[in-house]
Amino acid sequence: MRTLFLNPPSFEGFDGGASSRWPASREIESYWYPVWLCYPAGMLPDSKVVDAPPHKISIEQTVQMGKDFELLVLYTSTPGFHVDVKMAEMMKDSNPKLQVAFVGPPVTIEPEKTLLNNKAIDFVVRREFDYQIADYAKGKPLDEIPGVSFRKNGAVVHNPEAPAIEDLDALPWVTKVYKRDLDITRYNVPFLLNPFISFYSSRGCPALCTFCLWPQTHSGHRWRLRSSDDMANEVRYALDAFPNVKEIFFDDDTFNYRKDRTIELSKKLKPLNFTWSCTSRVTTDYDTLKAMKEAGCRLLIVGYESGDPQILKNIKKGATVDMAERFTANCKKLGLAVHGDFIIGLPGETRESIRKTIDFAKRLDTHTIQVSIAHPYPGTEFYEYVKRNNLITIDSMTDDVGHQLPNIVYPGLDRAELVDWVERFYGEYFFRPRVIWRIVRKAIFNNDERRRLTKEAREYMALRSKRKKFVADNTAKPAPAAASSGD
Repeated sequence: MRTLFLNPPSFEGFDGGASSRWPASREIESYWYPVWLCYPAGMLPDSKVVDAPPHKISIEQTVQMGKDFELLVLYTSTPGFHVDVKMAEMMKDSNPKLQVAFVGPPVTIEPEKTLLNNKAIDFVVRREFDYQIADYAKGKPLDEIPGVSFRKNGAVVHNPEAPAIEDLDALPWVTKVYKRDLDITRYNVPFLLNPFISFYSSRGCPALCTFCLWPQTHSGHRWRLRSSDDMANEVRYALDAFPNVKEIFFDDDTFNYRKDRTIELSKKLKPLNFTWSCTSRVTTDYDTLKAMKEAGCRLLIVGYESGDPQILKNIKKGATVDMAERFTANCKKLGLAVHGDFIIGLPGETRESIRKTIDFAKRLDTHTIQVSIAHPYPGTEFYEYVKRNNLITIDSMTDDVGHQLPNIVYPGLDRAELVDWVERFYGEYFFRPRVIWRIVRKAIFNNDERRRLTKEAREYMALRSKRKKFVADNTAKPAPAAASSGD
Protein backbone atom coordinates (compact mmCIF):
# COMPACT_ATOMS: atom_id res chain seq x y z
CA MET A 1 0.00 0.00 0.00
CA ARG A 2 1.33 3.43 -0.89
CA THR A 3 1.65 5.09 2.52
CA LEU A 4 1.57 8.74 3.59
CA PHE A 5 3.18 9.43 6.97
CA LEU A 6 1.82 12.72 8.26
CA ASN A 7 2.89 15.14 10.97
CA PRO A 8 -0.29 17.21 10.63
CA PRO A 9 -0.90 20.96 10.43
CA SER A 10 -3.06 20.80 13.58
CA PHE A 11 -2.82 24.58 14.02
CA GLU A 12 -1.41 27.22 11.72
CA GLY A 13 2.28 27.41 12.58
CA PHE A 14 2.05 24.50 15.05
CA ASP A 15 5.80 24.47 15.41
CA GLY A 16 5.88 22.24 18.46
CA GLY A 17 4.42 19.56 16.25
CA ALA A 18 2.29 16.61 17.24
CA SER A 19 5.30 14.35 17.54
CA SER A 20 7.30 16.55 19.92
CA ARG A 21 7.69 15.74 23.60
CA TRP A 22 5.74 18.82 24.63
CA PRO A 23 3.22 19.39 21.82
CA ALA A 24 2.44 23.11 21.74
CA SER A 25 3.41 26.15 19.72
CA ARG A 26 6.62 27.72 20.99
CA GLU A 27 7.39 31.25 22.15
CA ILE A 28 9.87 31.44 19.27
CA GLU A 29 9.21 29.48 16.08
CA SER A 30 10.92 26.08 16.45
CA TYR A 31 10.68 22.89 14.43
CA TRP A 32 11.80 19.42 15.47
CA TYR A 33 12.08 16.44 13.13
CA PRO A 34 9.25 13.86 12.88
CA VAL A 35 11.64 11.08 13.82
CA TRP A 36 9.06 8.51 14.90
CA LEU A 37 7.33 8.58 11.51
CA CYS A 38 10.61 8.26 9.63
CA TYR A 39 11.46 4.79 10.97
CA PRO A 40 8.55 2.90 9.35
CA ALA A 41 8.77 5.20 6.32
CA GLY A 42 12.30 3.89 5.84
CA MET A 43 10.90 0.35 5.63
CA LEU A 44 8.51 1.27 2.78
CA PRO A 45 10.30 2.54 -0.36
CA ASP A 46 7.14 3.93 -1.98
CA SER A 47 6.07 5.86 1.12
CA LYS A 48 6.29 9.60 1.76
CA VAL A 49 6.75 11.62 4.96
CA VAL A 50 4.93 14.94 5.01
CA ASP A 51 5.96 17.20 7.88
CA ALA A 52 3.36 19.87 7.30
CA PRO A 53 4.18 22.59 9.87
CA PRO A 54 7.78 23.47 8.90
CA HIS A 55 7.08 23.02 5.20
CA LYS A 56 4.05 25.36 5.48
CA ILE A 57 1.65 22.79 4.03
CA SER A 58 -1.98 23.66 4.76
CA ILE A 59 -4.85 21.36 5.69
CA GLU A 60 -6.31 21.83 2.20
CA GLN A 61 -3.01 20.90 0.53
CA THR A 62 -2.71 17.88 2.83
CA VAL A 63 -6.19 16.69 1.85
CA GLN A 64 -5.27 17.02 -1.81
CA MET A 65 -2.10 14.94 -1.26
CA GLY A 66 -4.14 12.18 0.32
CA LYS A 67 -5.72 11.34 -3.03
CA ASP A 68 -2.45 9.71 -4.14
CA PHE A 69 -2.18 7.24 -1.24
CA GLU A 70 -3.84 4.08 0.06
CA LEU A 71 -2.82 4.37 3.73
CA LEU A 72 -2.53 7.43 5.95
CA VAL A 73 -0.50 7.22 9.18
CA LEU A 74 -1.11 10.34 11.25
CA TYR A 75 0.82 11.12 14.43
CA THR A 76 -1.65 12.99 16.64
CA SER A 77 -1.40 14.97 19.88
CA THR A 78 -3.77 15.80 22.70
CA PRO A 79 -4.00 19.53 21.80
CA GLY A 80 -4.45 18.88 18.08
CA PHE A 81 -6.55 15.71 18.13
CA HIS A 82 -9.91 17.28 17.25
CA VAL A 83 -8.40 19.11 14.26
CA ASP A 84 -6.58 15.97 13.13
CA VAL A 85 -9.81 13.98 13.17
CA LYS A 86 -11.59 16.57 11.01
CA MET A 87 -8.70 16.49 8.57
CA ALA A 88 -8.85 12.69 8.40
CA GLU A 89 -12.58 12.95 7.64
CA MET A 90 -11.86 15.39 4.83
CA MET A 91 -9.18 13.09 3.42
CA LYS A 92 -11.56 10.11 3.49
CA ASP A 93 -14.28 12.12 1.79
CA SER A 94 -11.77 13.04 -0.92
CA ASN A 95 -10.40 9.49 -1.19
CA PRO A 96 -12.92 6.90 0.14
CA LYS A 97 -10.46 4.03 -0.34
CA LEU A 98 -7.91 5.60 2.00
CA GLN A 99 -7.21 3.57 5.15
CA VAL A 100 -6.49 5.79 8.15
CA ALA A 101 -4.27 4.85 11.09
CA PHE A 102 -3.68 7.17 14.04
CA VAL A 103 -0.60 6.81 16.23
CA GLY A 104 0.68 8.82 19.19
CA PRO A 105 -0.06 9.22 22.93
CA PRO A 106 -3.79 10.15 22.83
CA VAL A 107 -4.82 7.05 20.86
CA THR A 108 -2.47 4.84 22.88
CA ILE A 109 -4.22 5.89 26.08
CA GLU A 110 -7.81 5.80 24.78
CA PRO A 111 -7.94 3.47 21.76
CA GLU A 112 -11.52 2.34 22.36
CA LYS A 113 -12.92 5.85 22.76
CA THR A 114 -10.96 6.97 19.70
CA LEU A 115 -12.39 4.27 17.45
CA LEU A 116 -15.98 4.37 18.75
CA ASN A 117 -16.24 8.15 18.36
CA ASN A 118 -14.33 8.67 15.12
CA LYS A 119 -15.41 6.58 12.15
CA ALA A 120 -12.77 8.09 9.88
CA ILE A 121 -10.05 6.28 11.87
CA ASP A 122 -9.78 2.64 10.78
CA PHE A 123 -7.26 1.51 13.37
CA VAL A 124 -4.72 2.76 15.88
CA VAL A 125 -1.34 1.38 16.89
CA ARG A 126 -0.56 1.71 20.56
CA ARG A 127 2.92 2.80 21.68
CA GLU A 128 5.75 2.00 19.20
CA PHE A 129 4.35 1.42 15.73
CA ASP A 130 7.32 0.88 13.42
CA TYR A 131 6.95 -2.77 12.36
CA GLN A 132 3.16 -2.84 12.75
CA ILE A 133 2.64 -0.12 10.15
CA ALA A 134 5.19 -1.63 7.78
CA ASP A 135 3.59 -5.09 8.11
CA TYR A 136 0.10 -3.76 7.43
CA ALA A 137 1.25 -1.78 4.40
CA LYS A 138 2.83 -5.00 3.07
CA GLY A 139 -0.45 -6.88 3.41
CA LYS A 140 -0.55 -8.45 6.88
CA PRO A 141 -4.11 -8.59 8.33
CA LEU A 142 -4.88 -6.37 11.31
CA ASP A 143 -5.90 -9.23 13.56
CA GLU A 144 -2.38 -10.68 13.26
CA ILE A 145 -0.55 -7.49 14.23
CA PRO A 146 0.29 -6.92 17.94
CA GLY A 147 -0.44 -3.56 19.56
CA VAL A 148 -3.26 -2.72 17.15
CA SER A 149 -6.83 -1.71 18.06
CA PHE A 150 -9.54 -1.81 15.38
CA ARG A 151 -13.29 -2.19 14.85
CA LYS A 152 -14.74 -5.61 14.02
CA ASN A 153 -18.44 -6.54 13.90
CA GLY A 154 -19.44 -3.37 15.74
CA ALA A 155 -16.98 -3.85 18.59
CA VAL A 156 -13.41 -2.70 19.20
CA VAL A 157 -10.74 -5.39 19.20
CA HIS A 158 -7.49 -4.78 21.10
CA ASN A 159 -4.70 -7.09 20.02
CA PRO A 160 -2.14 -8.05 22.70
CA GLU A 161 0.61 -5.54 23.39
CA ALA A 162 3.65 -5.64 21.16
CA PRO A 163 7.02 -6.19 22.84
CA ALA A 164 9.40 -3.22 22.89
CA ILE A 165 11.82 -3.16 19.96
CA GLU A 166 15.14 -4.41 21.30
CA ASP A 167 17.38 -4.43 18.21
CA LEU A 168 17.54 -0.75 17.33
CA ASP A 169 20.39 -1.34 14.88
CA ALA A 170 17.94 -3.26 12.67
CA LEU A 171 15.81 -0.14 12.16
CA PRO A 172 16.39 2.10 9.13
CA TRP A 173 18.41 5.29 9.43
CA VAL A 174 15.97 8.16 9.61
CA THR A 175 18.51 10.47 7.98
CA LYS A 176 17.97 8.63 4.69
CA VAL A 177 14.27 9.48 4.90
CA TYR A 178 15.16 13.10 5.69
CA LYS A 179 17.24 13.13 2.52
CA ARG A 180 14.35 11.66 0.52
CA ASP A 181 11.41 13.65 1.87
CA LEU A 182 12.39 16.68 3.98
CA ASP A 183 14.06 20.05 3.51
CA ILE A 184 16.46 20.40 6.44
CA THR A 185 16.68 24.18 6.03
CA ARG A 186 13.05 24.33 7.25
CA TYR A 187 14.03 23.15 10.73
CA ASN A 188 14.99 25.72 13.31
CA VAL A 189 15.56 25.65 17.06
CA PRO A 190 16.81 28.91 18.59
CA PHE A 191 19.58 27.41 20.73
CA LEU A 192 20.91 25.00 18.07
CA LEU A 193 23.17 25.87 15.15
CA ASN A 194 21.17 25.97 11.96
CA PRO A 195 20.68 24.04 9.80
CA PHE A 196 20.75 21.05 12.11
CA ILE A 197 19.50 17.47 12.00
CA SER A 198 18.42 15.30 14.90
CA PHE A 199 17.95 11.61 15.58
CA TYR A 200 18.15 9.10 18.44
CA SER A 201 20.84 6.87 19.88
CA SER A 202 18.41 5.10 22.20
CA ARG A 203 14.75 4.60 23.05
CA GLY A 204 12.96 4.78 26.36
CA CYS A 205 13.96 6.50 29.59
CA PRO A 206 14.68 4.83 32.95
CA ALA A 207 13.83 8.06 34.82
CA LEU A 208 10.38 8.23 36.42
CA CYS A 209 9.44 11.91 36.05
CA THR A 210 5.68 11.99 36.58
CA PHE A 211 4.94 14.62 33.91
CA CYS A 212 7.02 13.22 31.03
CA LEU A 213 4.91 12.10 28.07
CA TRP A 214 6.90 9.68 25.94
CA PRO A 215 8.20 7.18 28.54
CA GLN A 216 4.68 6.79 29.94
CA THR A 217 2.71 6.69 26.68
CA HIS A 218 5.01 5.73 23.82
CA SER A 219 8.58 4.49 24.20
CA GLY A 220 8.47 3.15 27.77
CA HIS A 221 10.93 3.19 30.65
CA ARG A 222 13.06 0.32 29.35
CA TRP A 223 16.25 1.92 28.02
CA ARG A 224 17.32 0.34 24.73
CA LEU A 225 20.52 1.32 22.95
CA ARG A 226 21.87 1.45 19.44
CA SER A 227 25.44 0.24 19.11
CA SER A 228 28.12 2.90 19.04
CA ASP A 229 29.24 1.62 15.62
CA ASP A 230 25.75 2.03 14.13
CA MET A 231 25.54 5.55 15.55
CA ALA A 232 28.95 6.53 14.17
CA ASN A 233 28.03 5.12 10.78
CA GLU A 234 24.79 7.12 10.60
CA VAL A 235 26.62 10.29 11.62
CA ARG A 236 29.17 9.63 8.87
CA TYR A 237 26.34 9.21 6.34
CA ALA A 238 24.54 12.36 7.54
CA LEU A 239 27.66 14.53 7.32
CA ASP A 240 28.15 13.37 3.74
CA ALA A 241 24.46 13.64 2.75
CA PHE A 242 24.00 17.10 4.29
CA PRO A 243 27.24 19.04 3.76
CA ASN A 244 25.55 22.27 4.90
CA VAL A 245 24.55 20.92 8.32
CA LYS A 246 26.17 22.78 11.22
CA GLU A 247 25.13 20.56 14.11
CA ILE A 248 23.71 17.14 14.89
CA PHE A 249 21.40 16.91 17.88
CA PHE A 250 20.91 13.57 19.65
CA ASP A 251 17.27 13.83 20.72
CA ASP A 252 17.15 10.90 23.15
CA ASP A 253 15.03 11.15 26.28
CA THR A 254 18.35 10.98 28.14
CA PHE A 255 21.46 10.66 25.98
CA ASN A 256 24.11 10.31 28.70
CA TYR A 257 22.24 8.27 31.30
CA ARG A 258 25.06 5.73 31.72
CA LYS A 259 28.69 6.80 32.01
CA ASP A 260 30.45 3.85 30.32
CA ARG A 261 28.15 3.90 27.32
CA THR A 262 28.48 7.67 26.87
CA ILE A 263 32.27 7.55 27.02
CA GLU A 264 32.37 4.64 24.55
CA LEU A 265 30.09 6.48 22.12
CA SER A 266 32.10 9.70 22.50
CA LYS A 267 35.25 7.81 21.50
CA LYS A 268 33.54 6.65 18.29
CA LEU A 269 32.22 10.13 17.48
CA LYS A 270 35.45 12.06 18.15
CA PRO A 271 37.32 11.07 14.94
CA LEU A 272 34.37 12.30 12.83
CA ASN A 273 35.23 15.87 13.87
CA PHE A 274 31.77 17.46 13.96
CA THR A 275 29.69 19.62 16.30
CA TRP A 276 26.88 17.98 18.24
CA SER A 277 24.46 18.58 21.11
CA CYS A 278 22.24 16.34 23.19
CA THR A 279 19.89 16.01 26.15
CA SER A 280 21.37 15.50 29.61
CA ARG A 281 20.46 14.85 33.22
CA VAL A 282 22.14 16.77 36.02
CA THR A 283 23.39 13.46 37.44
CA THR A 284 26.10 13.34 34.73
CA ASP A 285 29.60 13.61 36.25
CA TYR A 286 32.60 15.70 35.21
CA ASP A 287 34.52 12.87 33.50
CA THR A 288 31.56 12.02 31.28
CA LEU A 289 31.02 15.66 30.37
CA LYS A 290 34.74 16.01 29.59
CA ALA A 291 34.65 13.02 27.22
CA MET A 292 31.62 14.50 25.46
CA LYS A 293 33.25 17.92 25.11
CA GLU A 294 36.42 16.40 23.64
CA ALA A 295 34.28 14.50 21.12
CA GLY A 296 32.70 17.70 19.77
CA CYS A 297 29.73 18.26 22.08
CA ARG A 298 28.74 21.94 22.18
CA LEU A 299 25.45 22.20 24.10
CA LEU A 300 23.24 20.23 26.49
CA ILE A 301 19.48 20.52 26.92
CA VAL A 302 18.81 19.99 30.60
CA GLY A 303 15.49 19.57 32.39
CA TYR A 304 16.03 21.37 35.70
CA GLU A 305 12.23 21.78 36.05
CA SER A 306 12.19 23.41 39.52
CA GLY A 307 14.43 24.98 42.13
CA ASP A 308 12.22 23.77 44.98
CA PRO A 309 13.50 20.51 46.56
CA GLN A 310 10.01 19.31 47.52
CA ILE A 311 8.66 19.72 43.98
CA LEU A 312 11.61 17.73 42.61
CA LYS A 313 10.58 14.97 45.02
CA ASN A 314 6.90 15.32 44.06
CA ILE A 315 7.68 14.72 40.38
CA LYS A 316 10.16 11.87 41.07
CA LYS A 317 12.92 13.75 39.29
CA GLY A 318 15.68 11.68 40.84
CA ALA A 319 17.88 14.77 41.15
CA THR A 320 18.51 17.53 43.65
CA VAL A 321 19.21 21.27 43.57
CA ASP A 322 22.80 20.58 44.73
CA MET A 323 23.33 18.12 41.87
CA ALA A 324 22.05 20.69 39.39
CA GLU A 325 24.39 23.40 40.70
CA ARG A 326 27.42 21.09 40.63
CA PHE A 327 26.58 19.82 37.13
CA THR A 328 26.13 23.37 35.77
CA ALA A 329 29.43 24.49 37.30
CA ASN A 330 31.18 21.53 35.61
CA CYS A 331 29.62 22.44 32.24
CA LYS A 332 30.87 26.02 32.57
CA LYS A 333 34.33 24.82 33.54
CA LEU A 334 34.46 22.67 30.38
CA GLY A 335 32.97 25.32 28.09
CA LEU A 336 29.74 23.38 27.44
CA ALA A 337 26.71 25.59 26.76
CA VAL A 338 23.47 24.69 28.55
CA HIS A 339 19.87 25.29 27.57
CA GLY A 340 17.82 24.98 30.77
CA ASP A 341 14.20 23.83 30.80
CA PHE A 342 11.93 24.89 33.67
CA ILE A 343 8.25 24.21 34.36
CA ILE A 344 5.71 26.33 36.22
CA GLY A 345 2.72 24.54 37.78
CA LEU A 346 4.06 21.15 38.86
CA PRO A 347 2.46 19.35 41.85
CA GLY A 348 2.83 21.36 45.03
CA GLU A 349 3.51 24.66 43.24
CA THR A 350 3.08 27.87 45.26
CA ARG A 351 4.19 31.45 44.84
CA GLU A 352 7.10 30.66 47.15
CA SER A 353 8.22 27.63 45.10
CA ILE A 354 8.04 29.64 41.86
CA ARG A 355 10.16 32.35 43.44
CA LYS A 356 12.72 29.70 44.44
CA THR A 357 12.81 28.40 40.86
CA ILE A 358 13.33 31.83 39.32
CA ASP A 359 16.14 32.62 41.76
CA PHE A 360 17.62 29.15 41.12
CA ALA A 361 17.59 29.72 37.34
CA LYS A 362 19.26 33.11 37.71
CA ARG A 363 21.89 31.57 39.97
CA LEU A 364 22.61 28.82 37.44
CA ASP A 365 22.77 31.42 34.65
CA THR A 366 22.65 28.94 31.77
CA HIS A 367 23.14 30.13 28.20
CA THR A 368 19.40 30.08 27.40
CA ILE A 369 16.20 28.89 29.08
CA GLN A 370 12.68 27.79 28.25
CA VAL A 371 9.82 28.12 30.73
CA SER A 372 6.82 25.86 30.14
CA ILE A 373 3.43 25.63 31.79
CA ALA A 374 2.87 22.21 33.36
CA HIS A 375 0.45 20.17 31.27
CA PRO A 376 -1.08 16.98 32.67
CA TYR A 377 -1.23 14.88 29.52
CA PRO A 378 -3.54 11.83 29.72
CA GLY A 379 -1.58 8.68 30.42
CA THR A 380 0.92 10.33 32.75
CA GLU A 381 1.17 10.02 36.51
CA PHE A 382 0.83 13.80 36.69
CA TYR A 383 -2.56 13.56 34.97
CA GLU A 384 -3.76 11.01 37.51
CA TYR A 385 -2.58 13.28 40.33
CA VAL A 386 -4.49 16.35 39.16
CA LYS A 387 -7.64 14.31 38.43
CA ARG A 388 -7.50 12.65 41.84
CA ASN A 389 -7.09 16.00 43.57
CA ASN A 390 -9.69 17.85 41.51
CA LEU A 391 -7.13 20.31 40.14
CA ILE A 392 -7.76 19.95 36.42
CA THR A 393 -10.07 22.41 34.66
CA ILE A 394 -12.23 22.04 31.56
CA ASP A 395 -10.28 24.82 29.87
CA SER A 396 -8.21 24.11 26.79
CA MET A 397 -4.49 23.54 27.31
CA THR A 398 -3.73 25.73 24.28
CA ASP A 399 -5.07 28.87 22.65
CA ASP A 400 -6.45 28.90 19.11
CA VAL A 401 -2.98 28.67 17.56
CA GLY A 402 -1.56 26.06 19.92
CA HIS A 403 0.29 28.22 22.50
CA GLN A 404 0.25 26.83 26.02
CA LEU A 405 -2.45 27.77 28.50
CA PRO A 406 -2.78 26.23 31.96
CA ASN A 407 -5.60 23.75 32.51
CA ILE A 408 -4.83 23.20 36.19
CA VAL A 409 -5.36 25.35 39.27
CA TYR A 410 -3.76 25.12 42.70
CA PRO A 411 -5.05 26.66 45.95
CA GLY A 412 -4.14 30.34 45.73
CA LEU A 413 -2.77 30.08 42.17
CA ASP A 414 -5.29 30.60 39.39
CA ARG A 415 -4.70 30.23 35.63
CA ALA A 416 -3.98 33.91 35.08
CA GLU A 417 -1.34 33.98 37.78
CA LEU A 418 0.45 30.92 36.38
CA VAL A 419 0.70 32.64 32.99
CA ASP A 420 1.85 35.84 34.67
CA TRP A 421 4.60 33.96 36.51
CA VAL A 422 5.91 32.55 33.21
CA GLU A 423 6.28 36.08 31.86
CA ARG A 424 7.88 37.31 35.09
CA PHE A 425 10.31 34.38 34.90
CA TYR A 426 11.40 35.29 31.37
CA GLY A 427 11.57 38.99 32.18
CA GLU A 428 13.69 38.59 35.30
CA TYR A 429 16.01 36.13 33.60
CA PHE A 430 16.66 37.78 30.25
CA PHE A 431 16.51 41.46 31.23
CA ARG A 432 19.69 41.26 33.27
CA PRO A 433 22.75 43.20 32.06
CA ARG A 434 24.96 40.12 31.70
CA VAL A 435 22.33 38.28 29.62
CA ILE A 436 21.56 41.31 27.47
CA TRP A 437 25.28 41.71 26.75
CA ARG A 438 25.55 38.00 25.89
CA ILE A 439 22.79 38.42 23.30
CA VAL A 440 23.99 41.77 21.93
CA ARG A 441 27.55 40.47 21.56
CA LYS A 442 26.32 37.65 19.31
CA ALA A 443 24.31 40.10 17.19
CA ILE A 444 27.20 42.54 16.76
CA PHE A 445 29.65 40.08 15.28
CA ASN A 446 27.38 37.80 13.25
CA ASN A 447 24.93 39.01 10.58
CA ASP A 448 22.98 35.73 10.55
CA GLU A 449 22.61 35.81 14.32
CA ARG A 450 21.48 39.45 14.17
CA ARG A 451 18.71 38.63 11.69
CA ARG A 452 17.70 35.59 13.66
CA LEU A 453 17.65 37.38 17.01
CA THR A 454 15.59 40.22 15.54
CA LYS A 455 13.01 37.73 14.24
CA GLU A 456 12.93 35.87 17.57
CA ALA A 457 12.50 39.10 19.51
CA ARG A 458 9.49 40.07 17.35
CA GLU A 459 7.88 36.65 17.85
CA TYR A 460 8.45 36.66 21.59
CA MET A 461 7.15 40.19 22.10
CA ALA A 462 3.99 39.34 20.13
CA LEU A 463 3.33 36.34 22.38
CA ARG A 464 4.20 38.35 25.48
CA SER A 465 1.49 40.84 24.50
CA LYS A 466 -1.04 37.99 24.08
CA ARG A 467 -0.14 36.55 27.47
CA LYS A 468 -0.48 39.90 29.20
CA LYS A 469 -3.96 40.24 27.67
CA PHE A 470 -4.85 36.72 28.89
CA VAL A 471 -3.72 37.64 32.39
CA ALA A 472 -5.72 40.88 32.33
CA ASP A 473 -8.84 39.16 30.98
CA ASN A 474 -8.69 36.29 33.47
CA THR A 475 -7.63 38.01 36.66
CA ALA A 476 -10.50 37.97 39.12
CA LYS A 477 -11.91 41.44 39.68
CA PRO A 478 -12.57 42.43 43.31
CA ALA A 479 -16.26 42.36 44.20
CA PRO A 480 -17.87 45.81 44.51
CA ALA A 481 -18.33 47.05 48.07
CA ALA A 482 -21.80 46.48 49.48
CA ALA A 483 -23.99 49.61 49.46
CA SER A 484 -24.58 51.16 52.86
CA SER A 485 -28.03 50.46 54.26
CA GLY A 486 -28.13 53.81 56.03
CA ASP A 487 -29.51 54.27 59.53
